[in-house]
Amino acid sequence: MNIDDIQHISVIGAGNMGHQICLQSALKGFHTVCTDVNEAMLKKADAFVNSYLAGRVEKGKLTKEAAEAARSRIRFTPDLKDAVKEADYVIEAVLEVLDIKRKLFADIDAMAPAHAILATNSSAIVSSRIADATKRPDKVLNLHFFNPALVMKLVEVVQGPHVSDETAQISMDLCKKLDKVPVHVKKEVKGFLLNRIFIAIFEEVEWMLEMGVASMEDIDKACVYGAGHPMGPFRLMDRYRY
Repeated sequence: MNIDDIQHISVIGAGNMGHQICLQSALKGFHTVCTDVNEAMLKKADAFVNSYLAGRVEKGKLTKEAAEAARSRIRFTPDLKDAVKEADYVIEAVLEVLDIKRKLFADIDAMAPAHAILATNSSAIVSSRIADATKRPDKVLNLHFFNPALVMKLVEVVQGPHVSDETAQISMDLCKKLDKVPVHVKKEVKGFLLNRIFIAIFEEVEWMLEMGVASMEDIDKACVYGAGHPMGPFRLMDRYRY
């Protein structure tokens, strides 16, 4: 199996990350199905797709023909089996609850074609805690998009010890076809790559502030004007505190 075998993508979860991943897939030529247990969420995602595509055409960022083609490649359904029955690649983007993900992956494993790769967009739950719920652990991995998925280029492809090299390579190649910049995370570590770096930065600047080394404002200035960060760590924490 290689990247040319990936034609149909299924996205599980129609929330903010899910519907944007779905739309990005369709824009890049993949037949995409999005499903969610919440039909109101599906309707909201459907409306977002229509609004986004119309807006891109109005701004001259997308031709009417390209928008119509992308729209024709997207389908929404509340039926999980219907959503994954033709999938070559499945991307899960549901709640960050391990039991929910394990049950979902077991269900998908029973419904999706045997060759399909099953990815989780989780930023915190490593795929090795999910993979054994399936009969294809070598095809289960983290494919971590960043929010907003339509804009952010980075995707972390996390290869746990159970993930085959083929699965990792196809996932890297898929990200490139989605016009993303993949990074290969070769081990499962807390925070993966980027968030782990940020955790270290946050801990260090908080220590410097507590010890009176410099003010919050000057620490932010050092990172912006010395390290070239788009914003300082304290401003970043205020904006995206979790």
